[in-house]
Amino acid sequence: MPKIKIITDSTCDLSPELLAKHQIEVIPLFVNFGEDSYLDGKNITTSELYEKVEEYKSLPKTAAIPFQTFLDTFQKFLEQGYDIIYTGISKAMSSTCNNARLASEELDPERISVIDSMNLSTGIGLILLRIAKLVDEGKDLVEITSDINIYRTKVRSQFVIPTLDYLYKGGRCSGLTNLVGKMFKIKPIIEVRDGKMNVGPKPRGKMLNALNVLLNMVKNDLPKLEPVNIFVTHSLNPEDANYLVTELKKFLPANINIYTTCAGCVISSHCGKGTIGILYTIK
Repeated sequence: MPKIKIITDSTCDLSPELLAKHQIEVIPLFVNFGEDSYLDGKNITTSELYEKVEEYKSLPKTAAIPFQTFLDTFQKFLEQGYDIIYTGISKAMSSTCNNARLASEELDPERISVIDSMNLSTGIGLILLRIAKLVDEGKDLVEITSDINIYRTKVRSQFVIPTLDYLYKGGRCSGLTNLVGKMFKIKPIIEVRDGKMNVGPKPRGKMLNALNVLLNMVKNDLPKLEPVNIFVTHSLNPEDANYLVTELKKFLPANINIYTTCAGCVISSHCGKGTIGILYTIK
């Protein structure tokens, strides 16, 4: 059986338990408040992130994993006799993936596979669990890479954004859009497709309305849902997460694993407190 190390970045939002179970190595991105720099999930938590937003009265800037960090990490595991497979945040959203690719080319591209997840958060997590399954089955690097290049296109990630403030302050929506959103109490659904975030349905009113839209999206995909894993991932919103899990259990097949995870600092800094999503794969 090939000796393969799975490596990802901190935007994957998998729980510590799942990461430990599959021995997945996580490299953190940076979260910066002015001249103060933090490692996502290492020396700053999501709760602390929001405290610092209030303290600084501004949003943090996030930064990619540097080339040198990938070089050092890959080199360490190559020397231990591993082949390496890396996937992390979509290359359309961060230069992290490109830095990983440059490091692999510098070292040994035949022993290091860098795959653009075309996703974020537990959309990446779904791909990582698929990789772990293939590793356990004894697949080699070429076989896994070929499989994942197809599998990544089947991931469905969608989130409710309870407030447009973070997207507005981060330069991801206009002031007019933010104003209109507040006036009509719009809670937009953000869909990740082809590696990019797009605005989907725009439910109005209470958060419950938006949560039910999310659930209906899963119901619509039910005939083609892959019966393996589904994630409810949130940024400090356990109440709505519990609601979604309870409702999902009412109609999902019993053989689907439902995981609840918390969004890390990088994802939260772009979407804001209360953001919550359902992520799964289709056949």
